[in-house]
Amino acid sequence: MQEPKIIKIKSISEYHRMMGLPQPEHPLISIVDYSKIDMPADGGLWSLVADYYSISIKRGVGKMFYGQQEYDFDDGVMYCMAPKQVLRVVRPTDETIERSGWILLIHPDFLWGTALARNIKKYEFFDYSVNEALFLSEKEETTINQIIQNIRQEYVANIDKFSQDIMISQIETLLNYTERFYQRQFITRKISNHQVLDRLEALLNAHFESEDLMKKGLPAVQDIAGALNVSPSYLGSLLKVLTGQSTQQHIHNKLIEKAKEKLSTTALTVSEIAYELGFEHPQSFSKLFKTKTKVSPLEFRQSFN
Repeated sequence: MQEPKIIKIKSISEYHRMMGLPQPEHPLISIVDYSKIDMPADGGLWSLVADYYSISIKRGVGKMFYGQQEYDFDDGVMYCMAPKQVLRVVRPTDETIERSGWILLIHPDFLWGTALARNIKKYEFFDYSVNEALFLSEKEETTINQIIQNIRQEYVANIDKFSQDIMISQIETLLNYTERFYQRQFITRKISNHQVLDRLEALLNAHFESEDLMKKGLPAVQDIAGALNVSPSYLGSLLKVLTGQSTQQHIHNKLIEKAKEKLSTTALTVSEIAYELGFEHPQSFSKLFKTKTKVSPLEFRQSFN
């Protein structure tokens, strides 16, 4: 795969210029008609790194990449990106493909001094990857589009002292609906989501049954997510909805399950079991075991005698 050209954009005005659009009505917030964009023509593969938030519904966008895998977004989905994230896009080779949709661009300075400036980090979907986009029903998309229309109407009107508060309120409503629809997606896309759970279970089983577990140590959330080809934030949100537990809790549960097996079926000391499970310090293992089970490893073993 060819190396993509990296395009860094610091302002919304700069984005408008690069995409052949008129200057934005507002320097810190803009809603772009995706069909009006003139995508960069110098090379088919490029990476965009921007200093603003973007929320979009696009159709006819061509291919996007997460790692080495590509995803076709011609059917239209919604996805969100935080500042400094990297979006890799292949310019469509067929210029007759009809493009539609919109992109909401929000510079962090627009949020300055508002509660949303602090709270926006709680919306974990900004950290999801493009292959973890939100698939909207027709009714859901209508709801989202109406909010976008409300924001557009506000910033193209005469700006007054109420404008920012009204737009911030609409943006927060948009983010809350996005959160709601993602929760729905975690539940309704059962087949793909339960495949992730099955793969997670198999991955943890393989890790804790490995002969060189002592060398490997405990699996990190980042590594588990990478092996499942999802982002850590998406995996955490998915597991929270489907099981009520975080990725780290799933790792610990599998660890405790393996520890109980060794305590009840082997003559290994607690320290030896701790080392075999990848702990550098037996005290850390004993503390975690007691936190999870309410008894110490020795007390658990004695219950079998």
